[in-house]
Amino acid sequence: MKTIIEPFRIKMVEPIKLTTPAQREEILRRAHFNVFQIPAEEVMIDLLTDSGTSAMSSEQWAGMLRGDESYAGARSWYHFESVLRDLTGMPHILPTHQGRASERILFELICAGQERNPILRSGEQPGGQERNPILRSREPLVIPNNNHFDTTRANIEHSGAEAVDLVIDEGRAPRSRHPFKGNLDPQKLEALIERVGAARIPLCMVTVTNNSGGGQPVSLANLQEVRGICARHGIPLFLDACRFAENAYLIKQREPGHAHRSARDIARAMFDLADGATISAKKDGLVNIGGVLLMRDHALAERANNLLILTEGFVTYGGLAGRDLEAMAQGFTEVLHEDYLQYRLRSVAYLGEHLLAAGIQIVEPPGGHAVYLDAAAFCPHVPPARFPGQAVVCALYRHAGIRAVEIGSVMFGRVDPVTGAASHPPMELVRLALPRRVYTQSHIDYVIEATIEVFERRDQLRPLRILEEPAALRHFTAKFEEM
Repeated sequence: MKTIIEPFRIKMVEPIKLTTPAQREEILRRAHFNVFQIPAEEVMIDLLTDSGTSAMSSEQWAGMLRGDESYAGARSWYHFESVLRDLTGMPHILPTHQGRASERILFELICAGQERNPILRSGEQPGGQERNPILRSREPLVIPNNNHFDTTRANIEHSGAEAVDLVIDEGRAPRSRHPFKGNLDPQKLEALIERVGAARIPLCMVTVTNNSGGGQPVSLANLQEVRGICARHGIPLFLDACRFAENAYLIKQREPGHAHRSARDIARAMFDLADGATISAKKDGLVNIGGVLLMRDHALAERANNLLILTEGFVTYGGLAGRDLEAMAQGFTEVLHEDYLQYRLRSVAYLGEHLLAAGIQIVEPPGGHAVYLDAAAFCPHVPPARFPGQAVVCALYRHAGIRAVEIGSVMFGRVDPVTGAASHPPMELVRLALPRRVYTQSHIDYVIEATIEVFERRDQLRPLRILEEPAALRHFTAKFEEM
């Protein structure tokens, strides 16, 4: 059979409010052309994010009813811990309310006060050299990654460190068909270490899949090579593993020598290469709230536990209810079911292939959780300084009630505070993120039709300028006007 069906039945439905173009025009203007400010009930197809928008299974809902709400040592905590330890092999598992809480704790400990705290695996010695466990530097610390996403970058910069993107060159070229465009470039990492020194790099991160770079996967071979570089220089390797299961299945599909392996086995191999990980369970945890911070180093984990208690909650609940821990435990189990992963990735590919066939340039090949429109190619008459991605986002909502998100100069553009010069990211993208187990093929067909119709009238898209913006993460609350 060629048709891949949804591996589930629909047991409960939620109505969609159908709005008119005139209503959407008023709503868009009232939101100052920022779709984050549009009430969700006024959105027909919501592709803003795949974070926290999954439909939970009957087993997850049953687990929520079984949740133990004891403050300390709840049964639900031990269930959650057991599932995560079996999945990742990490000895220290801290629950948090979502991924950015894990990031905040990690970078506050690693970067605050310019402290260098080496975290080496047992027996690993970089070149046989002894290192000072706390190394203060007048220069800012540097955190490399393939591509930092918005909250990761913001937490790093908030701590006073510098976030550096080292994705391979193919990862910056929408038309490249490289199967692992999320890979971190080993040569760029070596060059960075040579330039700034290993003492200024408290850890290296790799985001799987690479969200800012088009949802593209990272190969197991690349993780192994990056691990080797980090080990030689005494630099811990952490994963931003929000979409670890999708990355694992893409390895199974695309990387030679792994087709026979299970997604669970590949995922464990990924975690085995890392010293720790941050996870937003709102993605591949298949839940609406929740996160995890994983670590191997005992001393760092003790410090993280203290900070967790101070800011999130006791170490066995981390700001979550017992029912949330039960839902996460079940979600982290279900997400590695291969019939689900096959359907999930095929749904994304279906959307991407139909847009490509209509002449709409996307980041190729389609990745794990979203299709990314090349906004610069979509509306070439709108320059980066006038936010082509935001113009496409507004047009999709205005035309069809579809909410997408800009990943370009609004999200990642910078203005030099001294010179006033603007810098722009290498790609201007619009992400169509598919919530897990939420929409059917007819919904996706509607998105395809609407996007093609907007593309056919792309010369009518209007540039925008920012009226108001916050100091950080401006894409969430900035106000725009059309020019």
